[in-house]
Amino acid sequence: MRLPTASSFVTRIRRAALGFDAWVNASLYDSGRSAGDWYERFQKRMGVFAVGGWRRVALDLTSEATTLGTVGAIGLLALAQPAFNLTSENWLKTQDLAVTFLDRYGVEVGRRGIKHDDSLKLDDFPDIMIKALVATEDRRFYEHWGIDPIGTARALVNNSRGGGGTQGGSSITQQLAKNLFLTNERSLERKINEAFLALWLETHLTKNEILKLYLDRAYMGGGTFGAVAAADYYFGKPLKDISLAEAGMLAGLFKAPTKYAPHVNLPAARARAADVLHNMVEAGFVTEGQIQTALRNPATPVTRTRDITADYYLDWAFNEIKGLADAGKLRNDRVLTVKTPLDLTIQKRADGAVENILRQYGEQYEVDEAALVILDPDGALRAMVGGADYGQSQFNRATDALRQPGSSFKPYVYAAGLAAGLYRPDTKVVDRPICIGNWCPQNYGRSFAGATNLTVAVAKSINTIPIQISIALGKAMGISHEARAAKAGRAKIIETARQMGLTHPLTDSVSLPIGSAEVSVIDQAAAYAVFANGGRKAKPYAAMEVKNSAGEIIYRHADEKPPQILSTQVVADMNFMLNKVIDEGTARRAQLEGIKVAGKTGTTNEYRDAWFVGYTGNYVGAVWFGNDDHSTTNKMTGGSLPAMTWHDVMETAHQGIELTPMPGLKDAGRPVAQAGRDPGAAAPVNGMANGSGKLSRRSFEVIGGLNGLFRAVEPAAKQAAVPGLTEIVAEGSRTPGNRIGTP
Repeated sequence: MRLPTASSFVTRIRRAALGFDAWVNASLYDSGRSAGDWYERFQKRMGVFAVGGWRRVALDLTSEATTLGTVGAIGLLALAQPAFNLTSENWLKTQDLAVTFLDRYGVEVGRRGIKHDDSLKLDDFPDIMIKALVATEDRRFYEHWGIDPIGTARALVNNSRGGGGTQGGSSITQQLAKNLFLTNERSLERKINEAFLALWLETHLTKNEILKLYLDRAYMGGGTFGAVAAADYYFGKPLKDISLAEAGMLAGLFKAPTKYAPHVNLPAARARAADVLHNMVEAGFVTEGQIQTALRNPATPVTRTRDITADYYLDWAFNEIKGLADAGKLRNDRVLTVKTPLDLTIQKRADGAVENILRQYGEQYEVDEAALVILDPDGALRAMVGGADYGQSQFNRATDALRQPGSSFKPYVYAAGLAAGLYRPDTKVVDRPICIGNWCPQNYGRSFAGATNLTVAVAKSINTIPIQISIALGKAMGISHEARAAKAGRAKIIETARQMGLTHPLTDSVSLPIGSAEVSVIDQAAAYAVFANGGRKAKPYAAMEVKNSAGEIIYRHADEKPPQILSTQVVADMNFMLNKVIDEGTARRAQLEGIKVAGKTGTTNEYRDAWFVGYTGNYVGAVWFGNDDHSTTNKMTGGSLPAMTWHDVMETAHQGIELTPMPGLKDAGRPVAQAGRDPGAAAPVNGMANGSGKLSRRSFEVIGGLNGLFRAVEPAAKQAAVPGLTEIVAEGSRTPGNRIGTP
């Protein structure tokens, strides 16, 4: 038998491959031909639907509108979800917690929770009150569906023509949505949520129900919520008995209650009331003749002093109570009385200092907002200012705003370096050019000081040294590569800062050691309190003691024991160096006569934020100045307005108290003169003890408590005027700079 040769196998394989190729080509050809025939038949059948001319145009437009509408609907649904999530709870019920707040001496200072008076039915509201409100705030209220494009456009045109700003762009429904669900934060997200919530309210409530809720829950100044409470507060009468002039004055409060509050600025309140009356005429609700009597005889409020309401403080304190309730620390009690560390003397001085500084220097420095927090070294909240005007904006910039701290972040870097045992205050360091990758930090003066020591580096706020410390921390962990060592060092700095009290996430970047991460004012105060109290954690708190409706104490903050965060040696070294910032460095304006002060200034890129955070053995204070829209200021530094404000508040806070030495420093300084305590505030009185000319802290607490009891029985004497602020002095020789971490 003849065996096949190798060439015959190759030939067979070639023939099989050619056959397969021919089969594939034929199949593809037949498939393409079949597909072409099918498409031709399909085209003929679809030809009956073909249109031309105007019908074609209409069909194309309809198709495009359907596509875009579907995409838009999906987008709107996604945008609406955050807003509608806010309505998941039983939002129409009043808050179930009813809290009465007392100051540190037991005097009632405010209430939160059920904080409005809805005892009057809408049918019993005077017609002139409703017409004044609608004419001024939302003239088309009964015509629109929650958002009024026509009214918004009219308000924009009116305001652009200098119409006095008497017309607002938001509808009453939008304003109610903000009051019920949102804050006054100025952001696009808030405005989007406000619009969707307004539409949601319109579908769930009638127009009269919306109007009633707005009349009951709007803030009206003077610590009052709702028109019923405002009529009693400003005019001492029931709402149903008010006159046309008084209705105009009340309606003028809704948009800017603090600015137009008659007990604060009566001429402005009357001018605003006149605008409201003219709006009523324009809306056709009254005639020109009907308002003439009201214009000739404007409303006169009952005599009231400008009360200290501490609204930002109480808002934050109420949130703390809600947190304690959610954690189960208050049992099931819902009617509570809370004793706080609030000191009305310090609070009044803080309010006055911020207001006066902004009024005197705001235009010069192009700044319009500020925030301030004063703590005891253990974290007890003594005073809080969350913005320039609570009536204008209830957004709390002291607790809810995050801003870059600049050089006021550097103490956490130095504390980490000291805690690691790598440095001491007299350690020699070299201020020199340094780069991490492509980033090379510059000093404020764009020069380098050369060899110096750590204390001078802190006092002069040198930028390159904190970067070198971050690298050294990483190399101490055995990492030789400089960039990786810096990253590991920053992780240690972040850990130290969080242990000390910074609660918000800190974004890790090469510039973190000189203050690029964002922090809050209250967290800055809490973290610096660790230096002031000897190294212990100092979580801010406003609830010293909570009682239920039966008067039983159900919570004491004193039962909580804080952990030790820094060693006493690290605290002593930090206090020594930060004291030099006040005595010899960038914060000389914060000096208090005869009292040891320590702290740090901070100024960020393009002068957007200016900080001073400082402390004594008795108090810790953090002050921030800036603009809500992050716009630049006119070269404002932490050593200017923030340090001045801190000084003026602390000067009052330290009057007539026993000075506590700062940990690690030999003396607290000598007491300041015991003068200027406001006789109307619940504060210690002057006295002598042991021939020293001052009372002990405990003596002041006891006498202050007795003073508070007397105030509860008899009205306090008229409060003294806020002392004038220290006149600003020259900043000194500075060269322009816009680097994060400038002093």
